[in-house]
Amino acid sequence: MGYDRDIKDLRRVYMICHPEIKNRLKRASGQMNGVITMMDKGATCEDILNQLKAIKSSIEKAIGLLTTTNLIQKIEAKFNVEVKDVDDAIDLVMKGI
Repeated sequence: MGYDRDIKDLRRVYMICHPEIKNRLKRASGQMNGVITMMDKGATCEDILNQLKAIKSSIEKAIGLLTTTNLIQKIEAKFNVEVKDVDDAIDLVMKGI
């Protein structure tokens, strides 16, 4: 019973977004607009596909960064600690995505 309550409390921790997440999403948004322009100009399917794959990769990286940042923030809130020196670990997770 206590475990369920702890999980619900963790869900209430509001995300403080890492600036890189917003940058990645802005970049993906610009790429999406570029793909629409490419389509309007009659670009090849291969060129459009390459751009869409780049957008997908960018979004997947943003998701990875969002989830790892959120995990760290929830650990910090739950245990009232400051997690430091995890950049190398986050980079490793991001490379795996």
